[in-house]
Amino acid sequence: MTAAPRWAQRLRDWARALSQTLKRDGLTLWFALRHPGTPWWVKALAAFVVAYALSPIDLIPDFIPVLGYLDDLVLLPGLIWLALRGLPCDVRDRCRAMAIARLKSGATRPRSWAGALLIALLWLCLLALLWRAWLV
Repeated sequence: MTAAPRWAQRLRDWARALSQTLKRDGLTLWFALRHPGTPWWVKALAAFVVAYALSPIDLIPDFIPVLGYLDDLVLLPGLIWLALRGLPCDVRDRCRAMAIARLKSGATRPRSWAGALLIALLWLCLLALLWRAWLV
């Protein structure tokens, strides 16, 4: 078996590191939602981000070529970055430490069924609008 080209290995390593960072930061926001030191507007943004990140349903399904991974590569990291920037440093550090400890413990990833419901409702609204436009 031949070894992968060096650039392919670097790309895989980068993707793995990004995935771990997104897991850690998403979990950090999950803990920040429950922290009393989190500003209300960050809680609102974090609630949306966490519900979407932990939802078993994507806004743009992954089977759609190119667009399917757009939310995973651009939208989600951008929203996580924005929410983390709004957290006070001490809250962010405390919540990040809790997230790292949870990841190291091997505990199961939390799921957001409210996020799944939100995404499903968005898709139903979109389908209803398309149906109505097609009938008119």
